[in-house]
Amino acid sequence: MRALLFLSFLTSIACGGTPQQAASVRTAYETSLEAWALKMQLAKTDAERGALERPSPKVAADRMWSVIQGDLAQKWAIEPAAWFVRLAAPLKEMDEAGTVRPLYRPEIAKVEQAVASHHLQSPDLTPMCMALVAAGDQQALGMLRKIQKENPDKKVAGVAALGIAMMAKGLGDEGHVMRERLTMLRMAIIDAADVKIDRTTVADLAKEELYIIRHLSKGNVAPDLEGTDSGGRSMKLSDFGDKVVMLVFWNSKQGGEDSLLRWVSALRRDERFKGKAFEVVGVNSDPREKLRDMQSNQLVDWPNFSDPLNELGQVYRVGSWPLAYVLGPDRKIHYFGAVGTFAEVTAVAVLSE
Repeated sequence: MRALLFLSFLTSIACGGTPQQAASVRTAYETSLEAWALKMQLAKTDAERGALERPSPKVAADRMWSVIQGDLAQKWAIEPAAWFVRLAAPLKEMDEAGTVRPLYRPEIAKVEQAVASHHLQSPDLTPMCMALVAAGDQQALGMLRKIQKENPDKKVAGVAALGIAMMAKGLGDEGHVMRERLTMLRMAIIDAADVKIDRTTVADLAKEELYIIRHLSKGNVAPDLEGTDSGGRSMKLSDFGDKVVMLVFWNSKQGGEDSLLRWVSALRRDERFKGKAFEVVGVNSDPREKLRDMQSNQLVDWPNFSDPLNELGQVYRVGSWPLAYVLGPDRKIHYFGAVGTFAEVTAVAVLSE
């Protein structure tokens, strides 16, 4: 029945989507998400929470793309396209080599091209600026730089500056990068401090970026984490202080559960790490019961914080999964970013110091 309804939906937009259809897709997904969140709050046990299925962002992304893909040059499509990018960008899969790849790279590239070709000077680009941050690629960063320099609306340019500061943290911690980030944050605060982004403001987001610069950048001592495992036993990140730690924020819904688990298993058997002062420590945001099941089925045999409300993830400003930090024995940050080869190479280098 659902397949027939979706087929009917696709047929209805075969000749082009409308703003009303885009709004309908967004409302349906956000309403279902709110209902799921309420049920999660009302659930009394981990088993009840584990039985609740979160609305699929992939289904919603597919439906929105079906509406907007033929109308990206139209002014009305800017906002729903931004919503699509923010929803789709975190959806990833991991290949057999452990490389994490975006599921919607071609579609997001088409949105970026439409912005460059048709909307670069639009006064309606504020949501797109934040969507480009979510896209997280070099093309998106280049687009933000263009918007910041060429858009005549100071508030839009200010939001673009904030986006540049947010994205530039992935370029490293060299002096010129840090200077650019601080310059962009100042411009964002001056030109767009009161601009609303979801339920917050540019000023508040800029403060968050300053927190990241001061506490979560390479060379800083990473914040300690204190919580519990799936059995309710106390855990502290500092308990692993004599080891190089691969700190992995993850859940079974994003990033490809099977691929991630295979990657961690191979990592722990790898001769470069086996028998050395090295440990993978997870921060899992699934319901506690889900983590417990994975452990009882021997799918997860490495230490994990249970963090179903993302309270520990918030300490590290985690908004999408999986995400890795490589910490030295002194808990200094040597790497943060995607799981996979670069994280491994960094851990090997730190172990050899």
